[in-house]
Amino acid sequence: MATELFVPKLGQTVEEVTLVQWLVPDGSKVDFGMPVVDLETDKAVFPVEANGKGYIHFGPYIEGEVVPVLAVIATIGKQDEAFAPTQTGAISSVEAPAVQVDTLPAGVLPISTAEATEQPFASPRARKLAVEKKVDLAQVIPSGYGGVRVVERDVTAFLAQAPKVSPVAQKMALEAGVDTRSLEGSGTRGRIVKDDVQRAIHEQEAQAAGTVQPAVQPYTQPLTLQALPEAEVMERIPLKGVRAIIADRMGASVHTTARVTLVMEMDATEFVTARTRLKERVSEEWGFAPGYNDLLALVVAAALRKFPNVNARLAPDAIEILSHVNLGMAVDTDRGLLVPVIRDADYKNLRQIGAEFRQLVDRARQGRSLPDDLSGGTFTITNLGMYDVDAFTPVINLPEAAILGVGRIAPKPVARGNQVEIRQMWTLSLVFDHRLVDGAPAARFLQYIKQLVEEPYLLLAV
Repeated sequence: MATELFVPKLGQTVEEVTLVQWLVPDGSKVDFGMPVVDLETDKAVFPVEANGKGYIHFGPYIEGEVVPVLAVIATIGKQDEAFAPTQTGAISSVEAPAVQVDTLPAGVLPISTAEATEQPFASPRARKLAVEKKVDLAQVIPSGYGGVRVVERDVTAFLAQAPKVSPVAQKMALEAGVDTRSLEGSGTRGRIVKDDVQRAIHEQEAQAAGTVQPAVQPYTQPLTLQALPEAEVMERIPLKGVRAIIADRMGASVHTTARVTLVMEMDATEFVTARTRLKERVSEEWGFAPGYNDLLALVVAAALRKFPNVNARLAPDAIEILSHVNLGMAVDTDRGLLVPVIRDADYKNLRQIGAEFRQLVDRARQGRSLPDDLSGGTFTITNLGMYDVDAFTPVINLPEAAILGVGRIAPKPVARGNQVEIRQMWTLSLVFDHRLVDGAPAARFLQYIKQLVEEPYLLLAV
């Protein structure tokens, strides 16, 4: 009997991968443990080894195609055997528990166990979340597996954007065929109530009777680009892999967050001095010279511990203050922007942060990040100072509440008392989601960072 080669689980949040390339020809003889295919997640490229001995026969997936986790991509058996899997992957339904709720998001249905098996093509994690939150998957826009498979992030995005609907209003809307997503709620905090649905039903009846002109709908057709002559297009870069993930997440962040930016200039002269002295004293012992990113990570971790409301994320029905400070450090790689995560950074010293950061960066730039290297972040730091950028406004890395943009350290004349001195000045930009954090707490957080930068000896007391 042939052995099935399937897409392995490559982390807790990975639901699909891109088949980058086969490393052996179709029909060739392979041995157990031989690398046979490269698979790409949003984190890195992983070689998958043969899990059997014999002749490999490729499945229907081609190079560059998106494949769900646990899908069978090849079989290994006899030379004259064709690809004939006995399974197609772990696409299964999840039974729905009986959950009572007072308020449901628009598009949320009381799903029974029998109905759950009739839901659209969706990943197991998406189905589980849909059952827990009582979401009708038919109303969720899929983004996985070529735009036909609903994955967990689609359900999360749906819940984040959907208005709240009372159970009575939801039932009325379903019976009358009213799309609650198009309604404006008159209840508390915009909640859609019975009167809102009743008003929509009356409008539908009036329109059907020809007594009311339908409201003008906004233009929602996708933008169609005029085809250019081939000679005018210098290069076409497929929007897939890491680039597609960046496009999707950055677009979602810009359109869903209430972004506010605070810009603060600080005197980094003592910070620079401290880094220079550390570099001289510990580089040989540590095996690396501590950099500004390492020191700033130490500062930000201390600030997040002092101001935990910035170390948060927005859930569908609450603001969640997180117990772990997991610092994301944006890194430029050949594959695009990646964000390795230093976990529990507030419990690590400078040496530990620096060593771990360098390991994470090395793996990211080699395309060999471990499955969970680039997930679970609670706050992100992104530095463009090395490119002579003074200040900028980065995009929040969802579902985090804020991100810190770091500019260059540059000498400037500064008034100190009655004299003008040349000081090393540094500009940091804090971009935060006003839905989670107000301006004054965010300013105090940035002000505390400034205090630690200007007086780095205070780090000994945090």
